[in-house]
Amino acid sequence: MVGVRGRRFWLLIAVVALLVLATLPVSAITNGELDGEDHPHVVLVVADAPTADDPDDGWRCTGTMLSPTVVLTAGHCVSAFPDENPDGSQVLVTGMRIFPASDVQKAIDEGTTNYPEAGADSIEAVSWAAHPEYEDAPFFVHDVGVITLEAPGLVLDEYGVMPTVDEFDSLKKRKQSVFTAVGYGLQQINGAFFTGERVRMVAEPHLIQINTPGFTGDYSLLLSNNHSTGGTCFGDSGGPNFWADTNVVAGVTSFGLNGSCGGTGGVFRMDRQNVLDFVNAYLP
Repeated sequence: MVGVRGRRFWLLIAVVALLVLATLPVSAITNGELDGEDHPHVVLVVADAPTADDPDDGWRCTGTMLSPTVVLTAGHCVSAFPDENPDGSQVLVTGMRIFPASDVQKAIDEGTTNYPEAGADSIEAVSWAAHPEYEDAPFFVHDVGVITLEAPGLVLDEYGVMPTVDEFDSLKKRKQSVFTAVGYGLQQINGAFFTGERVRMVAEPHLIQINTPGFTGDYSLLLSNNHSTGGTCFGDSGGPNFWADTNVVAGVTSFGLNGSCGGTGGVFRMDRQNVLDFVNAYLP
């Protein structure tokens, strides 16, 4: 059975990744559709975090290529975090790699999800970093990270693009404010039951809350997550929520409010000056 490993922050459940050694194929966006060739710049991120009990331990997230060597993801996908040991010891990320959809499909065709050995198109990372203020507040306040690859990954005609400063402040909470969420996470989860049978998928959630004092703050969005619009789930963390049908990354998938990935999905915004300063420092 596939295990799902997440952080525990009060009622907030990070939309963090599946264990690396899962026994079923990964899936994606809840109530969505297969993405096909629409977003080849959205990749699977696999982090290695070995422990004394399990040297092959780790997790999966989703990322967006902003250039051939720079991948945008969530801060909690690239940071160290406390594991479940009572002594408070830390689990550290010791290695990271990105996989395009072709490698994910290859692993599924071969009946394995052991992605670190799956295909020749995967690329090792040479460095990764979370927002410099990530550790100074609850994770969802600065939940952005950047991965730098050791060699150019996918050479594409189009990559993800960062927004302009405060670009989404004027958005209204309505069904017409639609985003395009893309990811490699679970399709469905309900207690011990989940569905994990597809590759990269896409959904079109709409805006539920923005700039809410004391809840979303000025750093996150709440998007719909239901049968009509689809949404995000475990493993979609760090994946893009593009504005409308553009390649502008409005935010990265950050958190959920329950363990069944229903109701709403939390997105960390990219249009704040401190976020743009952090990410753009890695871009040409």
